[in-house]
Amino acid sequence: MNIRKLILPVALFAIANATATAQIMPWENRTETDDDPFAKVDKATSGKLYLEDVVGGRLIQTRGAGAINWMKDGERYSRLEPNKEKGGMDVVAYTAKDNKREVIIPSSMFIDKATGKHVPISSISWSNDNSKVLVFTNTRRVWRYHTRGDYWVLDLNDGTFRQLGKGLPESTLMFAKFSPDADKVAYVSKNNIYVEDLPTGKINRITNDGSDVIVNGTFDWVYEEEFGIRDGFRWSPSGKYIAYWQSDTDGTGWFDIINNVDSIYPTIQHFPYPKAGSSNSAVKVGYVPAEGGETTWIQIPGDQRENYLPRMDFIPGSDELFIQQMNRQQNTNRIWIADIATKELNNIFTDTDDAWLDTNDNILWLDGNKWFTWESERNGWRHLYRISRDGKQIVPITQGDFDYESYVGCDLKKGLVYFIASPQNYTQRYLYSAKIFGNGNVTRLSPDDQQGQHRYNISPTGKWAVHNYSNAATPTVIDMVSLPNHKSVRVIENNEGAREQYAALGLRPKEFVKTQSGDLTLDAWMIKPIDFDPTKKYPVIVEVYGEPASSTVQDVWGGGDLWNQYMANLGYIVVSIDNRGANVPRGREWRKCIYGEVGTFASEDQARGIQNLARQYSFIDSTRIGITGWSGGGSQTLNSMFRYPDVFSTGIAIAFVADQRTYDTIYQERYMNTPQNNPQGYKKGSPITYVEGLKGNLLLIHGTGDDNVHYQNCEMLINELVKHGKLFSLMSYPMRTHGISERQGTTLHLRKTMAKYWLDNLPAGGR
Repeated sequence: MNIRKLILPVALFAIANATATAQIMPWENRTETDDDPFAKVDKATSGKLYLEDVVGGRLIQTRGAGAINWMKDGERYSRLEPNKEKGGMDVVAYTAKDNKREVIIPSSMFIDKATGKHVPISSISWSNDNSKVLVFTNTRRVWRYHTRGDYWVLDLNDGTFRQLGKGLPESTLMFAKFSPDADKVAYVSKNNIYVEDLPTGKINRITNDGSDVIVNGTFDWVYEEEFGIRDGFRWSPSGKYIAYWQSDTDGTGWFDIINNVDSIYPTIQHFPYPKAGSSNSAVKVGYVPAEGGETTWIQIPGDQRENYLPRMDFIPGSDELFIQQMNRQQNTNRIWIADIATKELNNIFTDTDDAWLDTNDNILWLDGNKWFTWESERNGWRHLYRISRDGKQIVPITQGDFDYESYVGCDLKKGLVYFIASPQNYTQRYLYSAKIFGNGNVTRLSPDDQQGQHRYNISPTGKWAVHNYSNAATPTVIDMVSLPNHKSVRVIENNEGAREQYAALGLRPKEFVKTQSGDLTLDAWMIKPIDFDPTKKYPVIVEVYGEPASSTVQDVWGGGDLWNQYMANLGYIVVSIDNRGANVPRGREWRKCIYGEVGTFASEDQARGIQNLARQYSFIDSTRIGITGWSGGGSQTLNSMFRYPDVFSTGIAIAFVADQRTYDTIYQERYMNTPQNNPQGYKKGSPITYVEGLKGNLLLIHGTGDDNVHYQNCEMLINELVKHGKLFSLMSYPMRTHGISERQGTTLHLRKTMAKYWLDNLPAGGR
């Protein structure tokens, strides 16, 4: 998933869950002095909200259900649980109906015979017949996620447990998957695909050209980041073939990150990164016999560098590939079916939009593969459609003036599809159902008395679901429900302890309000100090994201939002506003009106929105308004500070894009077209264009090791600020990436830096 999309909401949530690195004194041993800039909030909360504890995640302890994997029968799910007596992890199955617990794989079966020790388990995956289990261990991070490591296979028939990929470099295996008959496992190592025969242990490399430039079975940086795709190969249902992506990064611009802190001489991280308007990798799809042989490349028309292949999979029960091809502008998605047996290639359907399209996931094949499901905004709202295999019939499964937000699951026996929507409140999310072969009517299933957001992990049969419910003031409650009546069978985790911990802090809950930007109504929230006095005027800190990939105004549990609560209790009103273009279920026009104008409408709505709140609420001091954001939110912070200097007097911009031409092709061009086709839009949307407007106090924060939004942005902006004689403050974090969380003490230092900057430059407290 794109971290630039999510960094603001994720960062706020992570503050309550991060691991502190500083040595923290017990409360009773601490002293507060008048020169302590953080003493005010400690006193206001009676010693219950120290910054170190907020960062350390000790104040509210929430519990989840763990990683739940539904079993093939749909009546049981499995999860990993520690074996307290013998060590290691057991695989435990629970029946959905009555919660009957059974240890189906004891930890004793996961022992490395060579060492006599348990193999640590990061995750497991089952073969189709549940006779074998793959264990992923010794993992390493590749960009965002731990997708590289070692794999072991456990055969439940004979109890053998052995490591795969013997002879290959340690911790280089990626995306291991059983063949349909579970006799083989395919995986990627060093950009080549291998197939290992389980009965014999023979390893066969089925691609031979993988290198630092040619990438087989996985992806380059930009595909992973922006299309959320990492696993780059698929077994055919017959087990005879493996289809895979290949990326040729030669000709793509490569970016260098200099590491000056880990050795006395610098080292360089060198990787392909196509910036907006530049050349992409050449990406193609082919298939190869699982036994090895020549790859057959599918001859999809179009320049491989000017088109994307973001999705590819086999149609169930066939040797036919269903391929999505997007043009570079990402406003046209052509659907191809490639038949391996006949070598035929047919474009069965093409979707278009005047702005942009998103990839289509969770495709369901229906009625013997005569129909497939498809999400589209063709009528102004996002809805689910049923499309005939020849592409000639397009029938709505859901319809109405609301957005089909996301797919959750289905019950094909009952002919139902389950999905998330929220027609009345864009900050909340609820479960709905619709008949796949119905008239488009939908039914809400989430309880009316549980206002907030609901998430579901539905069984393969659609009969059961693990249900998560929360809102901004209610820690997640997890229960098992039966569908389609949404009857709660039992509570799995009620997080009563977390509710008590949250209540004990005595915080003012986040309030959801409305504001205006001209005639447009915007959703917003605010947090007030514990000692709030409505007769006084308070300074405001606006938390912004503002780009079309995410949203900040969501009525969902975020660990109590303790960082913003902490700042509020220093003497601020903390506010967040969703501007036009935010990714919320308000229809196509809301989301896509900003096409070609990213950055311009956002800062306008943030300025108008906070001014309108100041008119609504007399306790907001319009002379003391600050703004801050991370990633895209950092960009909007800069745009707001530079373009509306009479509104925002202080800003903290973190990990920001200063010039939109420096960000990657897929993300930036999706919403802006290319710089060549939209030069004025790039200029208008880039904060660096408006540095002359800066009047207030500005702190820039960036990690020099940011592979996503490069530190280059910070340096380019600094150069322009200096050119125009603008004073500012800067905090660079050496070799921290986009989340600025690596290395000892970083998170606490970052938050202390921010808090002190607000206190020094945006005077706190009611007046």
